[in-house]
Amino acid sequence: MDESSILMLCFWASSGLLGFAYGGYHVLMLVMARAGSKRGGEMVPEPFSVSCVLVVADEVTRIEDRLSNLLQNGGPMKELEVVVVTDGDRDGTTAKIKALAQSDARIKVVQVPERLGKANGLNLGVAAARNEILVFADARQMFAADTIALLVRAFADAKTGAVSGRLAVAGDASAVGQGVGAYWTMEVKLRTAEAELDSCIGCTGAVYAVRRALYQPIPVDTLLDDVVIPMQIAVNGYRVRYEPAALAHDPQELDPAREKIRKRRTLAGNFQMLFRYPGWLLPWRNRLWLQLIAHKYLRLAGPVLLVTILLTNAGLLKLPFYQAVFGLQIVFYLLALTGLLVPQLKAKLFALPAAFVFLNWMIVRGFLHYVSAPQRGAWEMVNKK
Repeated sequence: MDESSILMLCFWASSGLLGFAYGGYHVLMLVMARAGSKRGGEMVPEPFSVSCVLVVADEVTRIEDRLSNLLQNGGPMKELEVVVVTDGDRDGTTAKIKALAQSDARIKVVQVPERLGKANGLNLGVAAARNEILVFADARQMFAADTIALLVRAFADAKTGAVSGRLAVAGDASAVGQGVGAYWTMEVKLRTAEAELDSCIGCTGAVYAVRRALYQPIPVDTLLDDVVIPMQIAVNGYRVRYEPAALAHDPQELDPAREKIRKRRTLAGNFQMLFRYPGWLLPWRNRLWLQLIAHKYLRLAGPVLLVTILLTNAGLLKLPFYQAVFGLQIVFYLLALTGLLVPQLKAKLFALPAAFVFLNWMIVRGFLHYVSAPQRGAWEMVNKK
């Protein structure tokens, strides 16, 4: 095999893997879900007892509204409680919750003196919860009036172990924000297809529910609790469903500065999960192995694939076809650079390339964060509104 043949092989193999990760897998799931959906008919709600578990760090300004929002959620429930874990409180959040609990016995507070992170807080919150369905929530987002009811009704199916809701984000602040919003729209469709076929890979951390009996405590340094917890449930034979109508409204826009922090942590969590749970890659141990690899892990190779495509293409410039493809790549990256440097440009021509490059750069940042920083579950705080 000569040099040109090797370069072509690397070029097309990398292009194929990248195309499958960002498009082909999506199409495959849509087709397979349509052919073999397990969605079934409308489920009859059952009156479950529900515990909302909320881990907070310095949320005194909005905790009252958030607790009111959760406690006013309606639905067929035998009982509702809200367990709030205050993680290293420094602004009086714990005192505020205790004062609220005096007038509403459904509120329970667990105080952690030292800031140890969300994973540790979830373990403590679940240990303190007494009801059969756990609903996980965050402080910033607000549930729609029927969100808990929509999550809980799926547990009428005994094989349902977890249910994810959907995060509705405020309007986009920039080209990158709009591009990431488009990416999230695609993600919603993908999760819907995965869940109709069997199970979605991971849940939305701000709004999901699990059977308490299936919850397994997670390591306190876990970065992706909303993927690890559902995957633990799935590998034990239960389904992870997706209910896009169960909404959590986020008032913050998809601002690039905040998105950088969030994505870096999320992608570091993907690397952490890859190396911590290698057994999940084995078909005989995890029926969702293909979905996990294609949805979560193959995308981690995106930066390497992009560099390989560009370099091998450069080595084939003596051929007219590859000259044209190289030119298209340069145009693509120029559009992305323009979208990144001029955030006011919200046209898809700039927004989508900018978001794609941004997400792949965050994969690099996430990997560096994973290998260079001690992994703790402690919070990386962003601007609060």
